[in-house]
Order: sequence, then C-alpha cells, then structure tokens
Amino acid sequence: MVKVGVVGASGYAGVELLRLCAAHPELEVTVAGAGTAAGQPVGEHTPSLRAAYPGLSYVPVDAEDPAALDGLDLCFLALPHGESQRLVPNLVGRVGTVVDLAADFRLPASTYEAWYGHPHTSPELIERAVYGLPEWDRSRLPGASLVAAPGCYPTAATLALLPLVRSGLVATTGIIVDAASGTSGAGRAPKPNLHFGTVDEDFVAYGLLRHRHTPEMERNLGAEVLFTPHLAPMVRGILATCYARPASPDAGLTTEDVMAVLHEAFDGEPFVCVVDDPPSTKATAGSNLAMVTGRVDERTGWVVTLCAIDNLGKGAAGQAIQCANAVLGLPETTGLPMAAVYP
Repeated sequence: MVKVGVVGASGYAGVELLRLCAAHPELEVTVAGAGTAAGQPVGEHTPSLRAAYPGLSYVPVDAEDPAALDGLDLCFLALPHGESQRLVPNLVGRVGTVVDLAADFRLPASTYEAWYGHPHTSPELIERAVYGLPEWDRSRLPGASLVAAPGCYPTAATLALLPLVRSGLVATTGIIVDAASGTSGAGRAPKPNLHFGTVDEDFVAYGLLRHRHTPEMERNLGAEVLFTPHLAPMVRGILATCYARPASPDAGLTTEDVMAVLHEAFDGEPFVCVVDDPPSTKATAGSNLAMVTGRVDERTGWVVTLCAIDNLGKGAAGQAIQCANAVLGLPETTGLPMAAVYP
C-alpha cells in the first residue's frame, strides 16, 4: 500500500480526498493534517468519514519542520492559496511525491505576485512542479516529485476551449469565460457571504476583471481571456460557458466541426464525456467526470463551448488523485468514481 498524508484534511477538498482515498485500493491514509481541528478524531469532526477512518485523528503539521509527514510515499496539500509555498520547501525530499491543490506552483513567480498580491516565497520550486491536468499534458507526470494540480475554474475552461485553440479553429483573442460555482468552492470556513440566508435564492458575480484564475487560463490556452465567475445557490459544481470567435470568419465553421474536434480530443479520455445536450453539474456530482459540448451560432458567428464538473471532484480532489495515479504508474481511473451521485 502507498502511505498517504493529507494536509488541510479538515476542509472541503481535504475531506473529499479522504473520502476518495478510502475507496482507493492502493492508497492508505496514515496522516491527516489540520490546524484548528488538530486533536479531533476525523469521524467526530466529519461524521461522513466515521466508518472509513475509525482510528484516525487530525494532527498539527509544522510548516518549518513537518516531521509528522516524514517517510510518506505521497502527500496531498489541500491548503489555502499561499500556504503551500511555506511547507513544500521543507517537504520535498522527505516524502515521495507532493500533490498540491493550491495555486502556489502553477504560475511563474512574477505572475503569481501580480495576481495574488504577495511575493512568492519559494520561486526556485516553481520550475520543478509539474502541472497536473492530465488531459492537457500527462507526459511529465510519471515519477514527478511535485505536482501542481489545477483548480475548478481553470480545469473547466481549459477542457472546454483547449481542443479548439490547439486545432486553430478559434481566435486566441477576445475569449470570454462565464462560469458559476457552488459554495463549496469557497472553502469550509464560515463566511458571512456564504451563509444559507445569503446564498439561497441568489446568483451573484464576483472577482470582476481581476479574478486570480485568469492568468492560469490564459497560460493554458495561450490566449487572451476575459473571465467572470459567479456564485450559484448550490453546494457542488462548476458550469463554464465559453465564447470564442472563429480563427477564420469566412471558413464556414459549423457545430459539427466543433463537436468533431471535441470528440477527437476526448473520446479516448476516461473522465471527459462529449455530450450533445448542454451539460449539467448534477450529472458530474461526486465523480471525477467532466462533460463538454459545443455549438456554432451561425447568426452571430460566435463559437460556444460548455463544461460541467464537480468542483471538489475533477476540480480538486479527484484531479489530485488522478495525477497521483499517473505519478505512481497506476491506471488514472484507479479508485475514482466514474458515475455521479443522483439525485
């Protein structure tokens, strides 16, 4: 068995990692790191994990001396943005592989500082990190010691648009990504704007023009992106609706052309389904699935693509485990649910 640690294990992404690892035939969680929950039994803090982890308690992890993680084969970091870069320099080399779910090692140091508002404290490790979206480029994942797994919005936008950009069907300027997320994307810590009475029966945009996931989308696509996120009154899910102009306006691009490119890109991918109808977040809930589709509007000339994922699945914990499987030489599907939870 692969000995696993999860740091940030009491948050939503950490809890999802624990849930998925419990069903994984090769991963055994031996350390669950947490801050304010340190000392509590995992099943007491999160009752849904009681049967899976009857003897496991949360432990504190010191970023300067993470001795609690020594000797692990694999360590997932489900920490807020900015915290992983304090821990990773003292962790790489003490464990087999680190898979970081935060944005700390996804971007160049100067870009990170410009969009996240503070200097990167471990820029020397950024080049060492492998970007963890297997459908984008899985070739560097086997044997990697540090993986930077992308989050929900960049994953959905990249899957929706990358095949069309790579094929040259759409222009790389003026791309619009309009996406909505469930409240779990904002984390487990209580916040006034996430109270039930605030979120219920409401739909609101946020992060206008400067959302920090924009440069990651632009890097992945090699394109200019205007990104507007929205908070939807649901717990889990991301739905990204993306708009682009044809690269050759007079080429007569059709919906059939767009769908053919999506099928060519994804029909061999176990976790990406190309669908004819508009995808639904409910159809991906609790799974590592992504569902994509596309259209060409002959009236306006716009190309529209959509992608639905579970923000805690393919957008976080499921993605991290898919990457870990690739690192370890296991089939990427190992231990990951192929069917969503319904209703």
